[in-house]
Amino acid sequence: MLRLGHFIAIGVIALLTIGVVMVNSAGMSVAPIGGDGSAAEGVTPESVLLSRSTVYMLLALAALIGGAIFPIRGFAERFGRPDEMGGGGRQGWKADAMALVAGSFVLIAVMAMVYMPGIGKSVNGAQRWIAVPGMSGFSFQPSEIAKWGMCGLIAWYGARRTFSLGGFLTGLAPALIATGAVAAFIILEDLGTGVLVGAVACLVLVAAGARFWHFLMMVPLAGMGLLAAIMTSPYRIKRIMTFINPYEDPQGDGYHMIQSMAAVAGGNGFGRGLGHGLQKFGYLPEDQTDFLFAIICEELGIAGAVVVIGLFAVLIFSGLAIAMREREPMLKLLAISVTATVGLQALINLAVVTGLGPTKGIALPLVSSGGTGWILTAFSLGLLVSINRGQEEPEDYPSHATAPA
Repeated sequence: MLRLGHFIAIGVIALLTIGVVMVNSAGMSVAPIGGDGSAAEGVTPESVLLSRSTVYMLLALAALIGGAIFPIRGFAERFGRPDEMGGGGRQGWKADAMALVAGSFVLIAVMAMVYMPGIGKSVNGAQRWIAVPGMSGFSFQPSEIAKWGMCGLIAWYGARRTFSLGGFLTGLAPALIATGAVAAFIILEDLGTGVLVGAVACLVLVAAGARFWHFLMMVPLAGMGLLAAIMTSPYRIKRIMTFINPYEDPQGDGYHMIQSMAAVAGGNGFGRGLGHGLQKFGYLPEDQTDFLFAIICEELGIAGAVVVIGLFAVLIFSGLAIAMREREPMLKLLAISVTATVGLQALINLAVVTGLGPTKGIALPLVSSGGTGWILTAFSLGLLVSINRGQEEPEDYPSHATAPA
């Protein structure tokens, strides 16, 4: 019988497979005929199998397996059990808060490496990558490490302090400081991912027992910070204005959004056919990465888009079902955190590609080209498989069990 973890694994494999095929399709180009009359070799099954995206897919599948066999339940039972003394356990509160803050500063230090000469790599004016020394052409995004690292940190802290999160200073404040510091550093280069990290952390903390009105108190401060991040960056202001009216400058700032919507609209019901899209031939920028879903819509049509969205729905439904069934606090919060991150990231990307949101550099999980994102996302979803492996299935519960008096 298929378990929820099996559905997650199947969804990951299916999305990665679609990603490999569509990344290679989007990478097609028109090559001139050589002097001897021969044309450049096109996309073939062999070229797809030997492509870099296939290598990343294999690494992501290995990460999925690694996450599925990782003893996360033992770790949670040993280090993630709630501190039942709550706010009265002053030493325990200090230790947990210090561990959370220390972990967040480690993540910030990793992200700061993008500014180090020799290893920091800039692409399209954004300083988001670290080049791997000795491996020409290979780089990774430390913001991905921070994004998934915060998922684990906040889930751990929320489980440990679940009895004191109702208090502000001795419960919620350290989590807000750690999250705010990491999210603010990410926002320096990547507004979308920073907002995603903050939103997921708030959601997990509310699920852990934090009071909603405490977050309402912080909304003005967060709003001012977000406004400052936009107003101090001219390109972000342009993106907002372009979203409002992309046709005001169709050959300039509005070009990207217009071409993306043209690709989505050009697919109709079943698309132009795999490999037969037009927008990828120099019209749509970032067609292999952030805007790959537009190519999927153009070549596979509404049918292909429904398949991709359906696979994400399977991941989200399965992840939430695992979280609802889980009894270990840290694992429950971790399942919520991972599921919310995948779901919200996919939602943001789909909104951007279809013109329902301003352009931002955030990829479609497990589909858009990217090694770091594929590997870490697959590992995180593998942890959900590991959590589900340790759960009893409904039919395994004793039929004579009764609720306590």
